[in-house]
Amino acid sequence: MKVEQIYTGCLAQGAYYIESKGEVAIIDPLREVHPYIKRAKLDDAKIKYIFETHFHADFVSGHVTLAKETGAPIIYGPNANPSFDAIIAEDNQEFKLGDLTIKVLHTPGHTMESTTYLLKDENGKDYAIFSGDTLFLGDVGRPDLAQKMGELTERDLAGYLYDSLREKIMPLADDVIVYPAHGAGSACGKNMMKETVDTLGNQKKMNYALRADMTKDEFIEEVIEGLLPPPQYFPLNVKMNKEGYEDIKTVLERGTRALSPKEFEAAANETGAIVLDVRHQDDYAKGHIPRSIFIGLDGSFAPWVGALIADVQQPILLVTPNGLEEEAVTRLSRVGFDNTLGYLKGGFDAWKKASMEYDTVSQVNSEELKDAIEQENAIVFDVRKPSEYLSEHVLTAHNTPLDFLNDHLSEFPENKPFYVHCAGGYRSMIASSILKSRGIHNLIDVTGGFKEIKESGIPVSNYVCPSTL
Repeated sequence: MKVEQIYTGCLAQGAYYIESKGEVAIIDPLREVHPYIKRAKLDDAKIKYIFETHFHADFVSGHVTLAKETGAPIIYGPNANPSFDAIIAEDNQEFKLGDLTIKVLHTPGHTMESTTYLLKDENGKDYAIFSGDTLFLGDVGRPDLAQKMGELTERDLAGYLYDSLREKIMPLADDVIVYPAHGAGSACGKNMMKETVDTLGNQKKMNYALRADMTKDEFIEEVIEGLLPPPQYFPLNVKMNKEGYEDIKTVLERGTRALSPKEFEAAANETGAIVLDVRHQDDYAKGHIPRSIFIGLDGSFAPWVGALIADVQQPILLVTPNGLEEEAVTRLSRVGFDNTLGYLKGGFDAWKKASMEYDTVSQVNSEELKDAIEQENAIVFDVRKPSEYLSEHVLTAHNTPLDFLNDHLSEFPENKPFYVHCAGGYRSMIASSILKSRGIHNLIDVTGGFKEIKESGIPVSNYVCPSTL
């Protein structure tokens, strides 16, 4: 028996490869499917099943393409209603995989089709659960992403989730391994652990949602408390996962067209495409195409694209580091952004050599910010999440979270210079690019972020542990 977690850090997403006696099951595959096909060939094995835990909202699964390329059926749990051919399994239905058995446990709550898959070993002993977004490590799936299903509310779904956990998952043995669909950093939960594998017994001890003495009403209140609005692209990804999508090969062919500076500029003007610059933030600060948006490949690229660009149909033109064009298009496609029209051939250097107009971002370090605060009473904006800000912040700083920056545009001064910072410099550069694209140019980015700000001696609030907020 082989069980392999294939974890993609930038999405905080876990797909799973299970093999026994030459038969393979893939659970919640990513959009680009050839790594799974290649892995099966190395094992001289055949992909027999493609299991989906639910209709994912935060990424586009590779189930449709993988089924097309391998002939393996797609399997969902009860209540699923995809537009393509799939096996809609019954609760407790079993599927044989070599010497192993995969049992369907319908666990509604995150969504009504949410399903956990229980893996039994060759002796029929419960070995592991693939819990999708039903059970995370340290948390459970948020119940507010499927509210439009009939008359159901997030409280109704939270109630279903309570029952699913207590009737289907908590009765399992403590030594059962938990393989979730996501880890820390995903927007599908609130407070996940950084670990990606654990035992059910440990989760019963430390996961707030699995407390044995918890009533259903208590569970509902705790699960829905503090939920931020989901990113706008989530329902669009659900739609793609339910109805299908373009083949990744077609997306890559279109997105990796090399465009000269003149062709690039013409394409931007003719299509209304967003120019997305995915280089490092330091390179973007030194020079970039005016009104382009920075979201660097080095950070949580795809989730920030989804949260800030939102419309998966939006045309996109790319400015990339040399050689990373295909990677950028692939990572965009993972969250449903398939309408990439090409990239700037030769990168930003080619743009400058063609004597095209470009812009820069003013920057200071934390020591310079300290001087500005002491001498000029500088205006500071913190674009970290509210929980980060409440945990500890510059005393005079305003919190304008990057996720909701457009809601705060009226707060930025029109004539005075102001300073923008985040935790390390990545998010503040995204914010700077968005503000400049909106015609707000009197900003100054703070390099190094809050860590260096604190070390510089700038007065900050008393620390509060984020887990208590």
